[in-house]
Amino acid sequence: MRGFLHMRFIGTLLACASAAVVMTAAPAAAQGSYSPYDEGPGAALARYVRALASDPQDFGSLIGAGKAALALGDTQAAAGFFARADEVNSKSPLPQAGMGAVSVANGEPQAALPYFKRAQQLGAPLATIACDRGLAYDLLGRQADAQTDYRAALGGLDSDEARRRLALSLAISGNRAGALDALAPLAAKGDASANRVRAFVLALSGDSNGAMVAIDAAMPGSWSRVSPFLQRLPGLAPGQKAAAVNLGIFPDANDAAYAYASPPPVPGRVVTASTDRLAGIDSLLRPPAPPPVQATPPAPVTQVAYTVPVRTVPAPQRTVAAASNKVWLQLASAADAGALPRRFQRLKSQNRELFDGITGFVASGPDQARLVIGPFRGQSDAEIFAQDLQTVGIDASKWTNSASDRIVPVTAE
Repeated sequence: MRGFLHMRFIGTLLACASAAVVMTAAPAAAQGSYSPYDEGPGAALARYVRALASDPQDFGSLIGAGKAALALGDTQAAAGFFARADEVNSKSPLPQAGMGAVSVANGEPQAALPYFKRAQQLGAPLATIACDRGLAYDLLGRQADAQTDYRAALGGLDSDEARRRLALSLAISGNRAGALDALAPLAAKGDASANRVRAFVLALSGDSNGAMVAIDAAMPGSWSRVSPFLQRLPGLAPGQKAAAVNLGIFPDANDAAYAYASPPPVPGRVVTASTDRLAGIDSLLRPPAPPPVQATPPAPVTQVAYTVPVRTVPAPQRTVAAASNKVWLQLASAADAGALPRRFQRLKSQNRELFDGITGFVASGPDQARLVIGPFRGQSDAEIFAQDLQTVGIDASKWTNSASDRIVPVTAE
């Protein structure tokens, strides 16, 4: 597994915005509790990242952060945490179980099975991996094996999630009565997702009208958008049904498509695993429109504190659409903007690990040109990375741009 590079990359919580949940009956991640405290996954992730800032080798925090990121739907971040945890303690089954769960959440069941096998070889109890391995089996069309695993997980930390998945798997197998019986304990205790699971059970059983009534009771006003999706479920192959109701992956003419359209990240908003993706499901059912001509290039992707960075090559001299109140870190300034890209490349070459995946920008204003990195979600995220820069002798100061500043990325040389 690829090693996790640096535990205090910038923008600690921004990637949570990519974690809008699929229009599914149940969350995509099991893996037991991400926290021993009464807190959401976003808060847990922030706490683990703070702990890792002090001790990047903290195995418990790496595992907890991986589980929290997985609960938020950020599989890339979760994979980074689990990979780093495996480097810290390769004899523990937890990183292998985590990587298996990541593969399942990505819709890659065949890739997941070797991780679960290795986790068992390292001593993982069946109950700790059964919920996620069961979903892998479901995605492969092996419903009997899936149901055996889900039942084994009913005595573990993932019991509620295992029960939801068991109900869906039984419905996929044609056992509607058994599915509703499996769901009954959750409905009796007022589980928030029980009505949606029931709607999928009805849809999988061919009762699309009953499913629409149930889904509208759970989410009033949504049935008209969801009904084409529910009506198509019975015609899918078993593995496709499992992918649709558990992960939101729905087949189309080009093999597979996601049964949702994730909204763009909203600055300052942390999206948790209770957010619906119902609003975009109808977009799947319309022919794809040609991409619009974009007059203004998109703003730079805010860089992430805890995930393995995605390397992008910016277009030469692409002007960033400046917006007020964006927080950046200023690394240098000069009267001549042309000298700053060379300065950034020099800093990056001297500190490759710290700057891996980080894009520099030149901000030109009426007074001077600045070499900056960012933008950051907030002041605290900027301060965290500024502290990291200080450890290698780079003094950085916070800077907020104005709408009049012209910001362009530093091109690779």
